[in-house]
Amino acid sequence: MSLGVLIADDQTLVRTGFRMIVDTQDDLHVVAEAKDGEEAVEASRRTRPDVVLMDIRMPVVDGLEATRRILAASDPPRVVILTTFDLDEYVFDALQAGASGFLLKDVPPEQLVAGIRAVAAGDALLSPSVTRRLIESFVRDNAHSPRPAALDDLTARELEILGLMARGLSNAEIADHLVVSQTTIKTHVARVLAKLGLRDRVQAVVLAYESGIVRPGQPL
Repeated sequence: MSLGVLIADDQTLVRTGFRMIVDTQDDLHVVAEAKDGEEAVEASRRTRPDVVLMDIRMPVVDGLEATRRILAASDPPRVVILTTFDLDEYVFDALQAGASGFLLKDVPPEQLVAGIRAVAAGDALLSPSVTRRLIESFVRDNAHSPRPAALDDLTARELEILGLMARGLSNAEIADHLVVSQTTIKTHVARVLAKLGLRDRVQAVVLAYESGIVRPGQPL
């Protein structure tokens, strides 16, 4: 089954380039393009894509607000933020709003298509180390948000795994650290996300930092 992709960017050349890359793949196709956030929201409602590639800086309605509106709909698509900078303050805000990750606009074609497939499958499109660096840079000097009550529903092992996720460890690295199988870790991660009502591990990492479960620079 082919995955539908919506491309939202105010630069025609960027949209054209991404369309050429996406449409060369047998399992991907572009369902619509949008030159601003307002068009992106409408196109998402009309075409119901699987993945939205969203520029963060656009006229009329910016990518952040468009992301919020798109993800507020029932059964929303996955949103991937496009940015020129890997430490853009708006990217962090978009992750808080529920985006599944971000891509630099100069990403190689093979990484773009791999990223679209990964996000559509439910994975977060950020390497653990980049996720940690991005989030740490914006929470280091900020007060923690109130601790969500849902954290009390996690077992001690689930809290431990949430903390390891937030420190940038992959499932394989968590498994090695705790001396258990990757299958066991995958099950625990799925339970953590379900109990906390989160879409993916990016949101889990954001929550862990904001609630003070981990602190920037904290060692294992």
